[in-house]
Amino acid sequence: MKGISMVSSVLLSLACRSLSNPVTPRSGVILFKPLSVTTDSVHNIHVRYGDDSYEGGVHVVYGDCNMSDMQEKHHEVGSIVISRSIRPERFIWIVPEGTAHGGCLHAYSGSAVIGRSAPITVKQNLGKREEISAVADVNGPWFDGVAYMQAKQNNASFVAMAKSKKIAIVGGGMSGLMTSLLLESVGIHDWHITESSQRIGGRIRTKYLAGTSRDDYQYQEMGPMRFPVSVKYPDTNETLDIQDHKMVFQLADVLNQLNGNGSSLAVKFIPWIQSSPNVPGNSRGFRLPNGRIPSVSAIRENSSLANPVPEAPNEEDVELAELAVEELLAADNDRLRNVSQNVFRAHKEAIEKGLFHWSEAAYLRYALNMSADSVDFIAGSADSPLWGEWYDTVYFMATQWRTIDKGLESLPRAFLPHVQNRLTLGRKIEGLQYNDDTGKISLQWRQDPLAMKPESEDYDYAVVSVPFSKVRLWKLPPYSSLLTRAISTMNYQQSCKVALHYKTRFWEKLSPPIIGGCGTVDIAGIGSVCYPAYEINSTRPGVILASYSSGTPARSLAALSTADHIGLVQRAMIEVHGEVAAEQFTGAYERQCWETDEHQAGAWAAPSVGQQELYIPAYYETESSTIFIGEHTSYTHAWIFSALDSAVRGTTQLLLDMGLVDEAKEIVETWMGRWIHV
Repeated sequence: MKGISMVSSVLLSLACRSLSNPVTPRSGVILFKPLSVTTDSVHNIHVRYGDDSYEGGVHVVYGDCNMSDMQEKHHEVGSIVISRSIRPERFIWIVPEGTAHGGCLHAYSGSAVIGRSAPITVKQNLGKREEISAVADVNGPWFDGVAYMQAKQNNASFVAMAKSKKIAIVGGGMSGLMTSLLLESVGIHDWHITESSQRIGGRIRTKYLAGTSRDDYQYQEMGPMRFPVSVKYPDTNETLDIQDHKMVFQLADVLNQLNGNGSSLAVKFIPWIQSSPNVPGNSRGFRLPNGRIPSVSAIRENSSLANPVPEAPNEEDVELAELAVEELLAADNDRLRNVSQNVFRAHKEAIEKGLFHWSEAAYLRYALNMSADSVDFIAGSADSPLWGEWYDTVYFMATQWRTIDKGLESLPRAFLPHVQNRLTLGRKIEGLQYNDDTGKISLQWRQDPLAMKPESEDYDYAVVSVPFSKVRLWKLPPYSSLLTRAISTMNYQQSCKVALHYKTRFWEKLSPPIIGGCGTVDIAGIGSVCYPAYEINSTRPGVILASYSSGTPARSLAALSTADHIGLVQRAMIEVHGEVAAEQFTGAYERQCWETDEHQAGAWAAPSVGQQELYIPAYYETESSTIFIGEHTSYTHAWIFSALDSAVRGTTQLLLDMGLVDEAKEIVETWMGRWIHV
């Protein structure tokens, strides 16, 4: 055969690019980069054409380098008919167990050898391959031992696709933006982001109050606002980094390098104050003589500054419940360390422990047979699995936190130069249509909501980062029952935030002063109150996150008129701080209720008991040329890391579906490297 060149293997590390000395028959086949492979894994075989005149069948096999007949092969790699219009640049080689060390790849045209590689080093893979859609690794560390790479055997074709495929990225939130960066980094440039709003960033919503700019430091975060960095464990006095959130800092480093370090687009992290002694506390209705709410530290030092805790219906039940839940969670410091070091392994362990089978209330009621009164007193009736409590416990144990200077919107803002030429804003996708004949997926939208016929555009793949709370209203292809159910039923948390603007940072001048931090108060509808961690003791005006409420109360708050909601919150600020809050209020505010946001319809995914363990395998299957990403498809929810992690998984999935194994490995090793064990 004149024209095929192959990499007999690809190294597990793409950094190794050296060429070897392949055998090149007179017909002109060149085989290069045959260094080493691992059994029970998948590799790219690169193809180069030295003579464009060759057309015909090509059969690729692996066997002894000196074999004289194709029938002497160890195993078959694949076959294809080459023509002037079909000249793939790569093949895919699934290396089976038992592959002999020191053999060669051979290309045959009929009975004639038209290409042979140099001898190949074959290493035995001691790990076990898991199909990605099987429970074992979908719900655990899918990248451990690059297991996801090895899992594509049942789906991989012999020929890899070209990088010229047209990719739709639906949704310009953090997972969609991350996907564009990952695709670009491996040389896939024909992608386009379609976003329903007039901005990028999704649920990152930094609001600059009273008409100010980011340089005026008059802002609050109406979406995510902080990143846990490390936990100090008092039993050993050791400090351990929280590994998963490092992906946010890694992303910022990459963007800063792309934009030129020190540019106006730089993402700069500053300390966040999560806990502060003088923030208002939950005094359960008790008020000081001056009418104010006592601080957290004052209540801690003097329990009489809080009304008594309601009496438990059964003290024995309370004690039993505490011990039982602790035992189920195994919430000792060693377990918590495991979560902070590798949340993916912890997720798999949580499944094995049954933490997705129970909410705390259900466990107490049905596993321990406690009375309804006791369960209500101890746990309420929330239907969230214990897994969420486990990982959030670790995150909120953090003793060191970071936020982004001048607002988290700096993160999506740093993407803008790299996406603005392949970005459509204000286009509300309302359907996906798959063509069985062409394998294309089309996005559908209506500029005129009353138009009967939608506009559309075809793509080779759609990577959809839009929350299921919106996707469930779209017209969709006939996806599997599991994926369809996930889209239609995934539960989302509701949340409302209100930020208020004041003439000065008066709270820092109170006695005692309030310096950053978040406190939870007992005033109905307020939830938490958070004070800015930036510009401490500045002479500028200031902004308080005066209410951060989630769960069922937020649904009631969202139904209020804006005037009534702002009035409720401002009255609460006077109750917390005294009349100074009335004197200092400028009247400027921002309000965000996520359940009524037309682009989100929910604050973050909050799977009910049974949903996460059941649905996650569906996200790892590409159906109708569609891949779903977003924090709702991740192991954890409500954090920026969760969105970024889903983009790494989704992009890897896309690349492997295209047969671009080298690029998939590069993505995994670059972004998941701290967890990979080859």
